Amino acid sequence: MYAKKTMIINKSGLHARPGSLFVREAKKYASDITVTKLDGEDRPVKNCSAKSIALVMAMMLSRGTRIEISAQGEDEEAAVDALTALVDAGLNDL
Repeated sequence: MYAKKTMIINKSGLHARPGSLFVREAKKYASDITVTKLDGEDRPVKNCSAKSIALVMAMMLSRGTRIEISAQGEDEEAAVDALTALVDAGLNDL
């Protein structure tokens, strides 16, 4: 398993268009990918599959929320690195 932590910086969070962009990117990879919402001390609050738009949107991942993106599988590092870079770039929604 490979994982990285990051923070949602775009103004609308992982909702609607940015969320679908995130999920579309996650679906490019064979690995099982999970997004975990973290509390103020980086402890897990809840998690879901990064490949489900309904579940990602239900997580209520707004601006300033810390998350961990983790993956397990043959392309886990590439998946986590690409999704983290997408979030760090503001999901094209700054």
